[in-house]
Amino acid sequence: MAGKLTARGAGILLVTANVGSLFEDHVSRLSRLVLQTVQTHRPLFVALHCQEVGGKNYEASMTHVDSFIKELLSSDALKDFSRARVYLDKNYKSQEQFTALGCCYFIHESLKNIQQFDFKAKKFRKVVGKEVCSDALPSAAMLEKEKFPQDYFPECKWSRKGFIRTRWALADCAFDLVNIHLFHDASNLVAWEKSPSVYSGTRQKALGFVLDSCFSAMQRFVCLTGVSNSTQTQITDQRFERLPHFIFGDFNFRLDSKQVIESLCSTARMQTVRSTDTNEVDKLIFRESDNDRKVVLQLEKKLFSYINQDVFRENNGTLLLEFDRELSVFKERLHELDISFPPSYPYSEDSSQGKQYMNTRCPSWCDRILMSASAKDLLVKPENEEKSITYDNIGPSVCMGDHKPVYLYSRLNTGAGKPHAHKHKCCVLQ
Repeated sequence: MAGKLTARGAGILLVTANVGSLFEDHVSRLSRLVLQTVQTHRPLFVALHCQEVGGKNYEASMTHVDSFIKELLSSDALKDFSRARVYLDKNYKSQEQFTALGCCYFIHESLKNIQQFDFKAKKFRKVVGKEVCSDALPSAAMLEKEKFPQDYFPECKWSRKGFIRTRWALADCAFDLVNIHLFHDASNLVAWEKSPSVYSGTRQKALGFVLDSCFSAMQRFVCLTGVSNSTQTQITDQRFERLPHFIFGDFNFRLDSKQVIESLCSTARMQTVRSTDTNEVDKLIFRESDNDRKVVLQLEKKLFSYINQDVFRENNGTLLLEFDRELSVFKERLHELDISFPPSYPYSEDSSQGKQYMNTRCPSWCDRILMSASAKDLLVKPENEEKSITYDNIGPSVCMGDHKPVYLYSRLNTGAGKPHAHKHKCCVLQ
């Protein structure tokens, strides 16, 4: 049986997985390892957020998505999960709408009172049976989906970045789940130019857009006065109560490139190589001053070749966490549990190199699970119980593409989700 529900709440498992390079070779490994994580922690509610559904070559690989979902729904690990909701943004022919996001939610049969919010009817509805929706997500009542405006990242001809929000209620505990995919670093050379990088600013703008759209109190003013804002999404106007929220996905957060390179190459000298045609910088080569002028780092637009990858793995790379600064801008609005796993990107796509990083980008913690302060209050940590909350990666030694999935397991303090809820009231078992 799945995890036993106690007076301290229901076990939940939140997982984020960028599956961009999975569908060609590694998708079965992902499903197997996610299911193993379910069996290990035995949650009663599972939320799996995927980005780049269908893979990087989605026109050719989108057909594999249905097989992936069927494998999950029919698995032994989820056999006691009698209800499911799956939302897949597969319509790549609609450039204005396509985000390639996928949201999968599985509910154990022992959870009696669970509801999902209908954003059009403005009320919660009981969750019954299993449903898979992929054809008309923009008009789906049970979620809100938004693609970021193209002018947020004009150097990318066509971006799939955006977010999907759903809202859930477990007994008297209600919360929002947001699947998000933020903008990447287009060039290592541009990211190196200043601290923080221009790409960091772009991600900050996009994440602020999500927080202001979904959770800002200013939305009430917009609703009551009829004032519109051209930069404001139609996602919500405070017709809906502000609730605790978990935002998890591929944030594409990167280490501060300039600062981390200066630290890694503190004793090296930099050589600049320019294009003979344009005189633009093609590469930067950092060499030791002595030691036969050994190359420490070579940096190109899509090359980050550092001499010693162990620095990103030793002690889970925690020495480099000081350069992980993008979340600090939102420290009053978003929280995260302590990171104790290596950078989640970019791993080798070679099946025999499960722990090896590719030399395309500086390894970074791109895949994260963030939460509001009120959502953090939902996570229960009983006294004298180790591993009651787990924040970790999945398959540390197994190749599953260029990203390692990241998960959070906890039990919910199910009375804390609404302002007037009774503390520690648990969900009702059938």
